[in-house]
Amino acid sequence: MGFFLGYILGFAVAFGLIVGFAKYQNIRSKKRIDLAAAIAALARITVQDSRKLLPDKFYPSWILNWLNQHLDKIWPYVDQAASQVIRDSVEPILEQYRPAILASLKFSTLTLGTVAPQFTGVAILESEPNEIVMEMDMQWDGNPDIVLEIKTRVGVALPIQVKNIGFTGVFRLIFKPLADEFPCFGAVCFSLREKRNLDFTLKVIGGDLSSIPGISDAIEGTIRDAIEDSITWPVRKIIPILPGDYSYLEVKSVGMLEVKLIEAKELTNKDLIGKSDPFAKLCIRPLPDRTKHSKTIDNQTSPIWNEHFEFEVEDTSTQHLTIKIFDDEGVQAAELIGCALIPLRNLEAGKVKDVWLKLVKDLDIQRDNKNRGQVHLELLYCPFSTENVWNPFDPDFRLTSLEKALKHLTEDGADSSGKEAAAAKKKDIIVRGVLSVTVVSAEGLPATDLMGKSDPFVVLTMKKTEHKNKTRVLNDTLNPVWNQTFDFVVEDGLHELLMVDVYDHDTFGKDKMGRCILTLTRAILDGELTDDFHLDGTESGKVKLHIKWTSRSIIKE
Repeated sequence: MGFFLGYILGFAVAFGLIVGFAKYQNIRSKKRIDLAAAIAALARITVQDSRKLLPDKFYPSWILNWLNQHLDKIWPYVDQAASQVIRDSVEPILEQYRPAILASLKFSTLTLGTVAPQFTGVAILESEPNEIVMEMDMQWDGNPDIVLEIKTRVGVALPIQVKNIGFTGVFRLIFKPLADEFPCFGAVCFSLREKRNLDFTLKVIGGDLSSIPGISDAIEGTIRDAIEDSITWPVRKIIPILPGDYSYLEVKSVGMLEVKLIEAKELTNKDLIGKSDPFAKLCIRPLPDRTKHSKTIDNQTSPIWNEHFEFEVEDTSTQHLTIKIFDDEGVQAAELIGCALIPLRNLEAGKVKDVWLKLVKDLDIQRDNKNRGQVHLELLYCPFSTENVWNPFDPDFRLTSLEKALKHLTEDGADSSGKEAAAAKKKDIIVRGVLSVTVVSAEGLPATDLMGKSDPFVVLTMKKTEHKNKTRVLNDTLNPVWNQTFDFVVEDGLHELLMVDVYDHDTFGKDKMGRCILTLTRAILDGELTDDFHLDGTESGKVKLHIKWTSRSIIKE
């Protein structure tokens, strides 16, 4: 008896020790995970975050004072080097954005003056092992001596002075690569991470700029565009410190973003008579030659565009797609209806993302209690470095490696210009095939009859060809099951839309219950899919579809 009692007691103690040890290990593991998460979060802290966490009386002002004192001392040397860098990099961009009314636009004098910028915040960011990345909040009320020499089309030459410059923003500095010899890094890359404010005035030396109508606004816009294009992140300027080739640090495109502007709904009506005439502007970098414009849809607050655009991507971690919806006012300036953005870091390479974005008045504020409408986009990010990511807008995306080699060999041997022309006409790719759509079921449909039921049926429509198919009517149900399949012969899959409308059947007609609009891109990429799609116009209604794509051929126009 004593033996068994001792055995049981020993087993209980051992089991208790094992449970206690396991619990202790779990607690230690959780603490390590929490610590790692906290360190990662601190590594991603921004200048603004650091100022919020550390009020002015606790902020390490001695660091900023030290930086500002040393910058004041070396500013004459910085001025000399930076002035030349600015002249070499900005002058070609000034020429690129030069207004049509000017024959030439270049610097005749460029120095940054005697007043150095002041740093008001600093943060160290998470970075790669061979670099140090800093973000510095900077303010500059300088006294530069900048004179632009312009010549108009009529032969008038004017020296224009840029005065009263005031600037606040955040600069990003990258010290890379790290080295063993002093000063311990090979080069410094600098970039304007965030521009908060830029003010300046233009004055003709010995004259009045207002004497030439429109010239002041044109030059001011050119200067702002040149600054945006030349130093705004992800563009970065490289200053070599140690001898070496640092061209690999320059900004390079890492992929392409394919954007399909599908539709918008419930847009704010800006017109007193009739409805708005909406059009969209889309960009990743807010520059005139990189901004895409959609067509205008007249007299419509729920327009369907079905347009495709393509953007170069330089940095998925920080860049975002911006879309602004305007009301076209004809000869007058267009009026903003609303805007939205989506960070590119939210996209998975090679995966189609279908999104509805809520429009707001101001992207910097984001909060907007007023309903300005929503915009429907389809996004596909295709990085250059990944060979296994298919891009349906690439003429060769369905070809095998052997077919590609033979095709390129034939093109290179026959006519190299044909290859370039094919690449330039990606938007003209025609993907033909058969789309099989099975309307499986629907649920959560709104009640339209007095008895709290409906008699639903579905109409499928291909927008471009207007080919339609209709399911049977199911009586007295809000959760119908059809399981009916329809085939559509599609001549232009990448530029086609499938419109799914759910109606309630009445003796004297039909009442629309809800709608969803789908592109065919996902079906073309995946071949087959089953999913639930929300019905606009309903609170929680959705329709389940099984979609299958059978490709017939791919032809270039």
